Amino acid sequence: NVIASSIKTVERYQLVLKRMLDIIGGIVGSILTLLIAVILCPVIKKQSPGPLFFTQTRVGKNGRKFKIYKFRSMYIDAEERKKELQAQNEMGDNLMFKMEHDPRITKVGKFLRKTSIDEFPQFFNVLKGDMSLVGTRPPTEDEFEQYNNYYRRRMSITPGLTGMWQVKGRGVVTEFEDVVKLDLEYIDKWSLSLDFKIMLQTVGVVLFGKGAK
Repeated sequence: NVIASSIKTVERYQLVLKRMLDIIGGIVGSILTLLIAVILCPVIKKQSPGPLFFTQTRVGKNGRKFKIYKFRSMYIDAEERKKELQAQNEMGDNLMFKMEHDPRITKVGKFLRKTSIDEFPQFFNVLKGDMSLVGTRPPTEDEFEQYNNYYRRRMSITPGLTGMWQVKGRGVVTEFEDVVKLDLEYIDKWSLSLDFKIMLQTVGVVLFGKGAK
């Protein structure tokens, strides 16, 4: 049995192995997240009263919506203030928001983002099956609504904690078109060995803080 995409075929056993790796990684990552949460909770709340976790609706495989989890790195009014800052978006096409000196980020939030610790709660998403360890970046609902058919092809797989964009374009790519190219490159070349390669590269990116802002 094979599962076919528009470009290549993937053996079912490969997808089963990928999911098994996700479950193992999700369990280990979730345990680490809970340990980190014990330390971070008082620090985050001291700098900005509010919840420890940030939740947001994202769009996953084939347009399915889910709640993504992160350690909160911004002030609680961050989503409302996003519209005010849209003119300063470094992604020229406004299909993805990125700003180097985002005033919505707390002091501890800057550290969390630089070290990618804010992403750890997404291991819960991986365990639930909303996300994979490696995949494409899940867009927000507003971003997804602006997608054309070409962009939507990046939604043909389960989104990931990390991916081609994080290891190749993070901090460098400023056009969404280039993000899509990297995502489609991942989809077209996908293999278990590519996933392992990206995970290893991600460790290097996180340790050296490459492109983290």
